[in-house]
Amino acid sequence: MERTIGIAIGIPQPWGAELDAARASTGDPLAALIPSHVTLLGPTMLPVSAELDRSIDELLAGVAERNAPFSIQLRGTGTFRPVSQVVFVALATGIGECEQLAGAIRTGPLARDLAHPYHPHVTIGHDVPEPALDDVFDRLADYSARFDVDHFTRYEHNGTGSWQPVRSYPLRG
Repeated sequence: MERTIGIAIGIPQPWGAELDAARASTGDPLAALIPSHVTLLGPTMLPVSAELDRSIDELLAGVAERNAPFSIQLRGTGTFRPVSQVVFVALATGIGECEQLAGAIRTGPLARDLAHPYHPHVTIGHDVPEPALDDVFDRLADYSARFDVDHFTRYEHNGTGSWQPVRSYPLRG
């Protein structure tokens, strides 16, 4: 038996709701199921195992222990088109810290090769018609938000399309 996990930094309110609404406005069917976030480890299939869960918890707690809280500044939009049909809000600060966290998380029981280089961002449109991607890209071109990050969260896919938080790991470095 397998399950899917992911590790992310959730976008706090009120910015999370703003970005969720922007994504929903594109007609993206995942908008209601996936709250706004910065991915540290994308969807990862793993066997169900208490021993593996302990190993993952130890890894994530250790990563959190070694990394200090930091700030993220979101500013403007970007896109991965034509490689993938994604529009996102870009990080202006916090990129290096997210890269460091993501690299440390993708070790041990969570070691993974990436299909594309890691690029921290907040998705606001994914696999929807081009006009919707163009519209959200333009509407949020001047978007700006700044918030402090003091933890990251492990999520598990519940099988009905949404992601449930399993545990948060406070940054203590």
